[in-house]
Amino acid sequence: MQETLAFLTLKAAKGLGPRKTKLLVQAFGSASNVLAADTVALSQVEGVGPNLIAAIQEAKSSSFPEKEWARVENLKLSLLHLLDPGYPEALRAIYDPPSLLYVKGSLPAYEGMQPRSLGVVGTRDASDFALAFTEHLSEELASRQVVINSGLALGVDTAAHKGALKTGATVAVLGSGVDFIYPAQNRTLAGQIVERGGAIISEYAIGSRPTATNFPGRNRIINGLSSGIVVVEAGEKSGALITADYALQEGRQVCAVPGRPGDARASGCHKLLKQGALLVDNVTDILDEFNWHDQTNLTAQNLPDLNSFESRVFEHIQKQEPSLDQLVDNLNEPVSSLLPVLTMLELKGLIKMQANGRYMSLMHR
Repeated sequence: MQETLAFLTLKAAKGLGPRKTKLLVQAFGSASNVLAADTVALSQVEGVGPNLIAAIQEAKSSSFPEKEWARVENLKLSLLHLLDPGYPEALRAIYDPPSLLYVKGSLPAYEGMQPRSLGVVGTRDASDFALAFTEHLSEELASRQVVINSGLALGVDTAAHKGALKTGATVAVLGSGVDFIYPAQNRTLAGQIVERGGAIISEYAIGSRPTATNFPGRNRIINGLSSGIVVVEAGEKSGALITADYALQEGRQVCAVPGRPGDARASGCHKLLKQGALLVDNVTDILDEFNWHDQTNLTAQNLPDLNSFESRVFEHIQKQEPSLDQLVDNLNEPVSSLLPVLTMLELKGLIKMQANGRYMSLMHR
């Protein structure tokens, strides 16, 4: 608790942001040591001048740390500081990690520098295709123990959380305090995330309202928690592209879902693809890229819901690894009927078309 209060004291210092807090803690070994350091020692740290030193000294007499800690306890939150063993290692390693993470719920174990987690982001004004694709993709990834991180916004973010909740864990990163759910339409969803073993997290103090300047900071946290970012649908000025920029800067894999040519909502994704982003049109693209085929919960007991036609096609593929022509002949169904079903089975992560044109099952019998 003493070290947490020390980090809260640094948080109260005006003008002291995440980057310089990290530098100070690295230089002195702890937040408590930073507060104990003299003016000369503090001035030796990069970017720490007289004004910032004065702000740190002034913060020592602030009532904010004790009051904020009382609010944390009252709301039954967790508060992880930069040196806490439970603080995600990959997030700690970014250029400007949050000095404190407020956590409502259960933060998953983000193990190592390449955690089994993915950021899924996109436009608020999403198409029906983007919403359906996002929900299926997140559902299938979560069923393979991949944590889905997103921002609780309307549109793609909401679909990502909803899909993940069907089969696994999801974490929502806010641009406000964890006690201020924004948008209000997603309060029920936020409650479900916590109830089902996930978490609502933020770097902002309790009671903080969402502001435009907070959302880029939220996006860098989504990136920091993730081994890669999937942009499902985004215009060229979408906030989702800010998350992709953070991913590029931190060496994360950027993935993008192609959309319809000429659709402004897909222009940002197409731009990313032209710049070398991984093209994603089914869950297998991601599992292959990150080598996440090894851990799966997909069994006969927890298959995604399939209608009778989907089940029939899937069972045939499990037995034979057929080509499209063979499916047409063996099932006595036209190509026009089979293609939508094959696409849906791919979206659900059940099948994959191989280089030889044959379809294979991704579920062991």
